[in-house]
Amino acid sequence: MDKKSRRAWLYLLPAILFVGFFMVYPLIDVSVYSLEEGYNSASQTFFGVGTFNYSYVLHDHYFLQAVKNTFILVIVTVPLSAGIALLIASGLNSIKALKKLFQTIYFLPYVTNTLAVGLVFMILFKKTAYTDGLINLLIKWFGGGSVDFIDGPYWAKMFVLCFYTIWVVMPFKVLILTSALASVNPQYYAAARIDGTSKPRIFRKITLPMISPMIFYIIITGFIGAFKAYSDAVALFGTDLNAAEMNTIVGYIYDMLYGNSGGYPSYASAAAIVLLLIVLTITCINTMVSKKHTYY
Repeated sequence: MDKKSRRAWLYLLPAILFVGFFMVYPLIDVSVYSLEEGYNSASQTFFGVGTFNYSYVLHDHYFLQAVKNTFILVIVTVPLSAGIALLIASGLNSIKALKKLFQTIYFLPYVTNTLAVGLVFMILFKKTAYTDGLINLLIKWFGGGSVDFIDGPYWAKMFVLCFYTIWVVMPFKVLILTSALASVNPQYYAAARIDGTSKPRIFRKITLPMISPMIFYIIITGFIGAFKAYSDAVALFGTDLNAAEMNTIVGYIYDMLYGNSGGYPSYASAAAIVLLLIVLTITCINTMVSKKHTYY
C-alpha cells in the first residue's frame, strides 16, 4: 500500500469506526437477538436458537395491523407528497416577486415540532363535548355529517394520519425540488420556446428529465421515511396505538421493547429485521427503476 492510499484510509478511519460502531454492530446484535428463543432480558439467558421469533411476529395480529397501516401510509403519502411538492415547486420557481418569502413560508412546517403540529391537527379534527372541530364545521356547512376523525372509524383516522404525514414532509420535498428546478439550464427552455414548443411539452420533455435524479431521491427517501413512521401516529392518537388500531411497524417494535407489551427484545429484534428487509427490498427496486428513467 502506497503513501497516498494509507493517507486515504486514515481519513476514512473515523467514518468507518462510526459506521461500524453505530450501524454494523447494532445490526449484528439485533440479528443475534432475533434468533434467540425465550430470551430473558433480566437474566440474559435463552433456551434455544431458531426462527420462532419471526414466526410469532408474522402471525401476531398487532404486527399485521401495523404492517397494513404502514403500507397504506407509504402507498398514499409518498406519491401524493411528491406530486404536490412538484406542483408547488414549479409554481414557486415561476414566481418572481416575493419568491424567497413564499419559499420560507412553505418551509416553516418542517422546522416546527412534530407534536405541536399534531396538536393543531387534533384541534382541527377531534370531536369534543364542546365542539366538533373546524373540519367538521366545514363538512356540515357543505351539507355533510360530522365524522370523528381521531376516535372514530378506521378510514377517518387513516385519512388524518396520511394528511398529517403529507403536511409534515412536504416542505423538505418542496425545498429539494425548488433547488433542482433552479439548476436547470435556461438555454434549454429558450431553445424550446424558439421552436414553438408548448409549456406542457417543455415540462415533460425538459423539466422532468433534468430534475429526475432529485425526484427519485425524494421518492426513495420518502419510502424509507414512511416505513419508519411512528411519531406522527403518536402525535395524533396517543401512545396506545394498538387500541386505536393505528400502530406502525416502528411503533410495534417500540411496544415490544418498552410499551404495554414490553420486555420482549427478541420479538422486537425480529420485527426490526423484517422492517429492514422490507425497506431494503423497496429501496433496491426503486434504485433499479431509477437507473432506467433517470437523466444524469
